Amino acid sequence: MIDQVSLTSRCVTLVVSENNTAETPMSTAAQAAAQLENAFGLVGPELRFGLSQDELFRHAIANDRGRVEPDGPDDVQKAFPTALGVDGPLVFFSDPSCTGRPVQDTFCVNRESVTDRVWWKSGFSKFDPRIFDELLPRVIAHLNERDRPLYVTDVFCGWDTKFSEPYRFVGEYATHAYFCNIMFPKNVRDDADRAESGWTLINVPSFECDPERDGTRSGRAVIIDIEKRVGLVLGKADYCGVNKKTMFTIMNFVLPAKGQLSMHCSANVGARGDTAILFGLSGTGKTTLSADPDRELIGDDEHVWTDQGISNFEDGCYAKLIDLDKANEPVIAAAMSMKGTLIENVPPLPGRAIEETDPQELDLTDGSITENTRFAYPLAANPNVREGAAGPHPETIVLLTADAFGVLPPVSVLDTDETMYHFVMGFTSKLAGTEVGVTEPEPSFSACFGAAFMSQKASVYAELLSQRMAENETRCILLNTGWSGGPYGKGERMPLKATRALLNAALDGRFDDGELEIQPILGLKMPTTCDGVDDAILNPRGTWDDAEAYDEAATRLRDMFRANYEEQGYAALGITPAM
Repeated sequence: MIDQVSLTSRCVTLVVSENNTAETPMSTAAQAAAQLENAFGLVGPELRFGLSQDELFRHAIANDRGRVEPDGPDDVQKAFPTALGVDGPLVFFSDPSCTGRPVQDTFCVNRESVTDRVWWKSGFSKFDPRIFDELLPRVIAHLNERDRPLYVTDVFCGWDTKFSEPYRFVGEYATHAYFCNIMFPKNVRDDADRAESGWTLINVPSFECDPERDGTRSGRAVIIDIEKRVGLVLGKADYCGVNKKTMFTIMNFVLPAKGQLSMHCSANVGARGDTAILFGLSGTGKTTLSADPDRELIGDDEHVWTDQGISNFEDGCYAKLIDLDKANEPVIAAAMSMKGTLIENVPPLPGRAIEETDPQELDLTDGSITENTRFAYPLAANPNVREGAAGPHPETIVLLTADAFGVLPPVSVLDTDETMYHFVMGFTSKLAGTEVGVTEPEPSFSACFGAAFMSQKASVYAELLSQRMAENETRCILLNTGWSGGPYGKGERMPLKATRALLNAALDGRFDDGELEIQPILGLKMPTTCDGVDDAILNPRGTWDDAEAYDEAATRLRDMFRANYEEQGYAALGITPAM
């Protein structure tokens, strides 16, 4: 049932379980309402605080309204049940103009306290503090006057009790609160510091920005004010991932400021307590390789390396669904029928209502809405999850790349300087045919393997990584999951079996004292042998039919690295060139 408590001019709703034990104490709900009034002047809307996932499921279907077709109306249903009802996933359709992060509409308030530390770049632009200080009250006034219910959930970002940050979501869509409850842990520690040191994200799809008045680029905006500990998501920016990645961007500022290394990586732990972390951009195998039946999973996306070890930010996974091979990804496939999960932007079957469709019947090859179809599910749905989502200091760092030029060795052993170089490079390849106009492989460089979310400068993360590696004698490899024997279209993708064998050899330390040879053009150190792998593939030059063509391709790729190094000014940041 739902109880209500009056506070000044508003009502706070609170879900109470069947045994009459409150999921969230009434005093906490009233306290949250008072904090929102004191901090922002939010007094008009009814606050639906601490609703269970079942309640949010039903509220989302009944109340979440907006646009789901490019030229459609702004008041249609956005959330649906499947044939499984509340015992299955919620299906949500974001605005068709926002089926991924609105990178060019993402800003940070340029206050004096942060301006010298923020990594200003395209996708994280300066926002005038004077304009923001006028915009925030305007948004609150809009909510007060609109007098529509807001959904509020209190969670944490991070499992480490010392470094977890309280995160309060306040938004118009029940779906977004439901998503936050999947993706973020609760009750990590006492949250008495939430009012003083917590973060609040206010998500208001109904507020259409006026660029001339509000200082935005368009009618939508994602704006973080680090000093004031608040974020705004405004207008048609209702992709669920915004509610996760905005908080990660905040963590990537806060944690390094405390001397702790935040990372866009996966992590797992072996039977002897040996932790590994795997950095990698989309398509490099980060999630697949970290999901090893012989190792406990810490997490697949965002972690922190503290003085105590590795811990996860999240309590959930947010996986891509497009072209999912259910046989190769049985965990995700099974979780699609789980209660308390969320499917995003997978189209309905032709002539079938979502409400009449079993989630296993959905066509996961259908990218007509977006190629970025997504699925949010609890971390616990994975087998062999590490208790407490934490592990010891890592013995091995893996930098994953998918080289579509067919040039890089399948595995390279890196020293500390080389690790810093390849870490800030964050290299992988775009494939021919994956984007309009891409007719041959193109390099893709994303510093720290997640530049879009790195709110401090790349050198900050590199220095912390170097320090942590030195303190813990951590080894590093560059693992290429891309092409061998030629570029994409001529060569073959590195077999997963070989990649796993190379990874396992590195995790066991078998390359530490093994024989290495140097690739002369790229300067990379390659092992000459590995059990379970054809030694012939370890030196990529020997896999090409035309050795001279390989040398030309390797030289071109090396020069692309050098150009990016110069363009980013990494020499001035103290990064030693390795190519």
